[in-house]
Amino acid sequence: MRLMAWQREVGVSRRLVPFITTLFFVLVSVVPLQIPGFAVVTPSFALMAVCHWSNYRPDLLPLSAVFALGLLLDLLNGTPYIGTSALTLLLARTVVLINRRHFVNRDFPVIWLGFLLLAGGTFGFTWAFVSLLNGHILGLRPFLFQAVLTVACFPVGSYLLVRIHRAVLRS
Repeated sequence: MRLMAWQREVGVSRRLVPFITTLFFVLVSVVPLQIPGFAVVTPSFALMAVCHWSNYRPDLLPLSAVFALGLLLDLLNGTPYIGTSALTLLLARTVVLINRRHFVNRDFPVIWLGFLLLAGGTFGFTWAFVSLLNGHILGLRPFLFQAVLTVACFPVGSYLLVRIHRAVLRS
């Protein structure tokens, strides 16, 4: 009887791994890099985590968790339009789920190419949406630089997520 209760607790904690790792990636996403010419530029590690878990274990990262983490990201960033990151992450999750069959069990270059397309679309949408909310077209340079930085950092984020996924959820 005690063993079954312990196994249930372990099962619950394993099911929280995608949320906890995405929360960690959200926190890392708000750490600014000091790059001359850019006020605050950070790779979107949150996008990497949402992409990974939506591709491999979408059942463990529900829409409500993605929405809450997106709101937290906006609050930590101090963005004037609360909910922008939540909307963006939800749309990214939806795009990944729709195209999931093309990327599961593929080599890393194919996954990285898919993430490149996802990040480009995500940052393009964010730029257009924030420009619309501001009432004028914003400069594209910071959005492009953030997208390039995010895609360049993807191998590191992906490596960490795959290692955690294999260690915790497949054992």
